[in-house]
Amino acid sequence: MGDLSIWHLIANADPIVKIVLCILLAASIGSWTVIVQRYICFRRVRAAMHSFEEKFWSGADLSRLHKALDNTEEGDMGAGQIFKLGFRDFMRMQQKAGATPDAVMDAVQRAMRVAFMRETDRLEYGLSLLATIGSVSPYVGLFGTVWGIMGSFRSLAGVEQATLSMVAPGISEALVATAMGLFVAIPAVVGYNRFSARTERLLNEYENFQDEFAGILHRELYSTPKQ
Repeated sequence: MGDLSIWHLIANADPIVKIVLCILLAASIGSWTVIVQRYICFRRVRAAMHSFEEKFWSGADLSRLHKALDNTEEGDMGAGQIFKLGFRDFMRMQQKAGATPDAVMDAVQRAMRVAFMRETDRLEYGLSLLATIGSVSPYVGLFGTVWGIMGSFRSLAGVEQATLSMVAPGISEALVATAMGLFVAIPAVVGYNRFSARTERLLNEYENFQDEFAGILHRELYSTPKQ
């Protein structure tokens, strides 16, 4: 029946099927690149979050903590970034003549929202690519399979009696595309679901921190008499 190994089938596949396989290979490389990059990013973000929370809830002076976070990983991402921008505007507005507590808190909330959106973009980077690869790859592979099977049946047009040995190689070549599509899609879908869940958990933690930090600043503003 001939060599039906995977590499032989790919080497002898229809040119269109080969193009489909190349597209899927590129998608697989892109998918795994995003997965590895996201894994590293989430480990760094989680470590920075834990480190910052330990310092913040240890009762340290907020001004000293703000200075200590300069040029550190804890201050450049996650809740640390939200704290830095929020507290910076808090100090700036307090030094402004005639600034009311409400105006100070409005500035702080705006600064923290900006930081929150930056962190959202950081966490969601690449997830849309994983979603696209996971949803499209099976259809790309199916296209390659359909095209390959069409070619196999076209080759039988001038044959009086078709046998399994005549169509098996062509169909096997075509099915490689479907297998490749699933091979690309499954890790992409798993990665997307995994990182989407982690993103949602972290963003919820950031929102909780924003509310708690805003409450601390609010109490400090209204409990400190205006000089």
